[in-house]
Amino acid sequence: MSGLKSPHPGNRPQVFAVALLAIVLAGCATLKQCAYEGFDRDQWQQPERVIQSLQIRPGAVVADLGSGSGYFALRLAKAVGTTGKVYAVDIDSAINEALKERAKKEQAENIDVLLAKPNDPRLPEPVDLIFTSNTYHHIDDRISYFAGLRKYLRPSGKIAVIDYDRRAWLEGLLRHYTPKEFIKREMEQAGYELRNDFDFLERQSFLVFVPSSDPPQSGALAPGGGTSK
Repeated sequence: MSGLKSPHPGNRPQVFAVALLAIVLAGCATLKQCAYEGFDRDQWQQPERVIQSLQIRPGAVVADLGSGSGYFALRLAKAVGTTGKVYAVDIDSAINEALKERAKKEQAENIDVLLAKPNDPRLPEPVDLIFTSNTYHHIDDRISYFAGLRKYLRPSGKIAVIDYDRRAWLEGLLRHYTPKEFIKREMEQAGYELRNDFDFLERQSFLVFVPSSDPPQSGALAPGGGTSK
């Protein structure tokens, strides 16, 4: 007979809970990473199709606003290649440190993690693409914020916005979403025009904008706060 003893029947729920937690955490480097990436995100986020839709060229410079645990930043880094650069931007210093370690572990040497201000990503140079996923609804004074991003775009630069919409029932209950028509209107007021409206994501809008020839509407450049998380 084995010398191992079976757990007391009364402890089985606790043992099961501990085992389940261990299994869950095995796929996530940190609890925050689990919170940002979930357990089945690849299925509904379709990251490869998102990256393909952006038509990123090798050598491009990309900023990921609200990069969090690096879910998209790491994929963007592969898309731009070794001659490109990805600025992973967030206002959360703890998650930034975790992403630095993750990028180092995955040998993503073309990722530069930046600590942003709530109303300014503080990019060190103009970029080809500003990308943001599930962050738009957290930003305060969005018209002012995005109007201020025009200076960070190269002449042919664009901004891609992915955010939860009304189809995301849980995020809807928590009010962590932005209706597509709100994004379009606010970005127009910030001085952009719609270039693409992709409809393959089941719970999110996916919109791409370019600077318009018209300046931002009056008042859009007034100082204002914001938060990228």
